[in-house]
Amino acid sequence: MKNLRPVGIIGTGKYVPEKILTNSDLEKIVDTNDEWIVSRTGIRERHIAAPHEATSDLAYEASLKALESAGMKAEDLDLIIVATITPDSAFPSTACILQDKLGAKGAAAFDLSAACSGFVYSLATAVGFIQNGMYNNALIIGADTLSRITDYTDRNTCVLFGDGAGAVIIGEVPEGRGFQSFDLGAEGSGGDLLKQEAGGSRLPASQSTVEDKKHYIYMNGREVFKFAVRIMGTATERVLTKAGLAKEDVDLFVPHQANIRIIQSAMQRLDLPPEKCVINVDRYANTSAASIPLALVEAAEEGRMKEGDKVLMVGFGGGLTWGASVLVW
Repeated sequence: MKNLRPVGIIGTGKYVPEKILTNSDLEKIVDTNDEWIVSRTGIRERHIAAPHEATSDLAYEASLKALESAGMKAEDLDLIIVATITPDSAFPSTACILQDKLGAKGAAAFDLSAACSGFVYSLATAVGFIQNGMYNNALIIGADTLSRITDYTDRNTCVLFGDGAGAVIIGEVPEGRGFQSFDLGAEGSGGDLLKQEAGGSRLPASQSTVEDKKHYIYMNGREVFKFAVRIMGTATERVLTKAGLAKEDVDLFVPHQANIRIIQSAMQRLDLPPEKCVINVDRYANTSAASIPLALVEAAEEGRMKEGDKVLMVGFGGGLTWGASVLVW
């Protein structure tokens, strides 16, 4: 990425729904308990969207805060990308709905589907547009309402997911700052390990798909865990090498918040102390595309990043996909 227009984050915002579903609440719904959930996942609670809230509503609230943080108006935006696997509808895109709500007239808008890796995929896409001069300012949102596709009778998956949105505005920044490298990839052969089987052109919605619960998240937890531990390490090493950095150079690690054991495994591989890692999986659970931006925005709000800090973001998700990025704050 040398000799290209430097692009970085110039505004941040987040939003989570008011309703909190705790582990003790889940004990009343399904055969599980707080100790079991915490010991295996690190999750204690998650936020759940209200009946009237859709993904675009969560994205809208986070976007307003990001615009305010950047000191910008919606009309200043050239591009809006919403990373999500729970769009308001198949079409129009959630990004187009959001563009209208914000009043970002004329901005290009589209959704990007890469599950929990979607935010990093979207960043890489937008950075390319801005670096080549096609656009100047882009709003990138990771937003999901996973509660809408979670089976609350399945104790293996219902404890894992929550709802939320994180947004950033990216644009030109001073030389030496901004995004230094990306590493994106996929293993499509693992697509069946984590999926929502019905609702598309292969298996359209029908009475039988609803009765058979094929519109809910299915996950082979054991295999996804093995993939995650492997790819978090591999992607991290590759993206640091591309940026010309060593693991000792990382000032802050912002991993996908899926499972505390996966995060701890990545920290071990990087030899990172806890104070250099952002962990909020205990309060939000896995929010898919919103996971990394929620953690990043929270770290920014808490003043955990100072100018010049090297920030490492790594995620993995359905597809199977992965995405990693190095950013100089």
